[in-house]
This record gives sequence, C-alpha cells and structure tokens, in this order.
Amino acid sequence: MLVAGALAAQVNRLTPEEKKQGWTLLFDGATFTGWEDPAKKGTDSFTIEDGCLKAKSHPRYQEDLFSEQTFGDFELVFDWRISKGGNSGVKYRIQDRIWVQEEKGKKFEDQVADSYAHRSDTRPDHGQQYVVGFEYQCIDDHGHPDGLRGGSHASGALYDFIAPASAAAKPVGEFNHARLVVKGSHVEHWLNGVKVVDADLAAPAIGQSAAKRWGAGSKVADLLMRQPVKECRISLQNHNDEAWFRNIKIRRLP
Repeated sequence: MLVAGALAAQVNRLTPEEKKQGWTLLFDGATFTGWEDPAKKGTDSFTIEDGCLKAKSHPRYQEDLFSEQTFGDFELVFDWRISKGGNSGVKYRIQDRIWVQEEKGKKFEDQVADSYAHRSDTRPDHGQQYVVGFEYQCIDDHGHPDGLRGGSHASGALYDFIAPASAAAKPVGEFNHARLVVKGSHVEHWLNGVKVVDADLAAPAIGQSAAKRWGAGSKVADLLMRQPVKECRISLQNHNDEAWFRNIKIRRLP
C-alpha cells in the first residue's frame, strides 16, 4: 500500500528539477484544464478516469481531444495504455481538422476528399472529425489489424510514414512511456527509453507517401507536404477504442 501510494503521488506531477528545466504539466489528473473540454463541445469522446485522460469506445461523436495551447518546436513526454485490440495515437504538427460523413462502401480517403469539396462545420450523424497532421502511433501490436500489419502502423511509428526501428511496446494493459521531440522538420519518437523513429518531415519520402495514400494534389497531401501551420495544437486520438493517457508534460524548445 505504501508503494502504491508513493507511485500515485508521482503521477501527473512536476518535480522541482522538471520545473527548472521548463516543463509544463498538460494534464492535472482531475480536470480538462488546458484542453478543449468535450462537455463544452457537446461530445463524449473523452472522460477522466483514475488520473488519466481516457478515450471512450464508440462515443456519440468521434473526435480527438485538443490542447488549448499551440506549440512550434517542443519536447513532449506522456504515458499511454491501450485496450486489448485497441488503436489510438498522439497527433502533432496538426494542419487542419474536418468533419467527415461516413459513407458505406466508399474509401475513407475519398470520404475526406468529398468533405473538403463540401466542407461543413456541422457534426455529421454518422462520421468523425479527421485530423490532418502527423501521429505517434499507440496500438495493440498483437490484437488490432493495423498493429498486426506492423511497419509504419506499429506502436511508436510515425504512423503511415516511418516504421519503428525496434519493437519496444509493453504488453497490452501496461503503461508505456513515450517521448516526442519536434524541432524544425526533425522529429524523434521514443518508446520506453528506446529511440524508435528519427525522421525529417520535409523529406521527399514523406511527400511521396502522402501523395500515394491521398492522391497527388489532394488537400491532405498538400497540407502534409507544405505544413503551412507552424504553431499547432496537440491532440489525443479517439479511434473508437479505449485508451488512457497520463503524465503529459511538455516544454518548448528554442
């Protein structure tokens, strides 16, 4: 009990040394302070549970949880846990977010293109808010179809672009510790103390991959290649699966 109490006291707290180093706590463990409160937006996509920001499974409206502040160059650390068979992530360098109406039988990429062609700020009855940005992947590598694909869809990956250099995720049900460094176009993904991604967001391969998935000249590919927005929010992804986030700390880099 003493050990459990000591561990609980360390969650969602800054140490004196972290404060000196310029770290800011992004989640206080009890409220949505610092985040766009889902209740105020009329959605139930995230709740607070046991000192964690929790993505709900199959909410009424599927949308991410966004930080109120925007960031340019930064270092972010956080703990994450995924449900069995679950999928989530943390998005950064966010360029846009758009409501997408679900249309059965149509590719998701085509649904997004249609939504850009007929953009609306009204939440669809059946659909989601798609976030155009880059993603630190958090997934059940052995129970979710995307995780089973591995490569750039595995835990710690720069989702859809760069595969992790090694498998460093803990078993489902355990918390992982992540570190994300974004400076200029250079990014690093760390997972449980291992650097799994070291990449350049301005590299030709990034643009080529974006064009391959979304179509050359598409709105999404253009935004991902140009990245015109430099000061961006950070979001925790709701992917219709339960996921937990805690110890979220950030510091701006010069």
